[in-house]
Amino acid sequence: MTNELIFILFTLFLLILSLAAFRFGKAYIFVLIAVYSLLMNIFVLKQFDLFGLVVTGGNALYGAVFLLTDLLNEHYGKREAFKAVWLGFLVSALFVISTQVLLLFSANEFDFAQPHLITLFSLAPRILFGSMLAYIISQSFDVWIFNKIKKFTNNKYLWLRNNGSTLVSQFIDTMIFTAVGLTAFEFLPFEGVISTDLFWSVAIATYIIKVIVAALDTPFMYLSYKLKK
Repeated sequence: MTNELIFILFTLFLLILSLAAFRFGKAYIFVLIAVYSLLMNIFVLKQFDLFGLVVTGGNALYGAVFLLTDLLNEHYGKREAFKAVWLGFLVSALFVISTQVLLLFSANEFDFAQPHLITLFSLAPRILFGSMLAYIISQSFDVWIFNKIKKFTNNKYLWLRNNGSTLVSQFIDTMIFTAVGLTAFEFLPFEGVISTDLFWSVAIATYIIKVIVAALDTPFMYLSYKLKK
């Protein structure tokens, strides 16, 4: 099975699961956002080729989180959507702190997992800071611009506020994370992962994948009205 097929099937699975959570109620959306946020911190470590582009494993999960916050925004209001954004941020922070505490424990002679845990959970400060900064800014902007478009269009054109808010906020997320978290700009502390001449190629490749996910989630926003209690 090709990477492209796996990615599309996995993305659809996450979007269907997100819609199912919406059907069960608001509390299930918050739970799923927490779960997705935890998984993103692990999946982002995986790198692979997709449609000829180098991507990380967290893109599908990140797109699903945008759908969940948009569902909250559309059906429960801006305040609940902002709560979800901060929930995802705090869960990610808790995950990072907890894993670092785990690594501090000295392993005994029976332990076999410590070297693998170090590989998995050791942090690159630039990547961590860039990821957290990009998340809170882009998600907050997504909630804000979604409501602005909704008011401007007088609650019409659901596809416009769903895609418009997601595409713009995903662009902001991509630019911040690629610049702050990955690129070796001299004015930023810590060592970068990629050279400055690769900034635009990496950013464009990442954004293209996010656009694909955004396009896939549009029908699910319309389906939410069919499934709404």
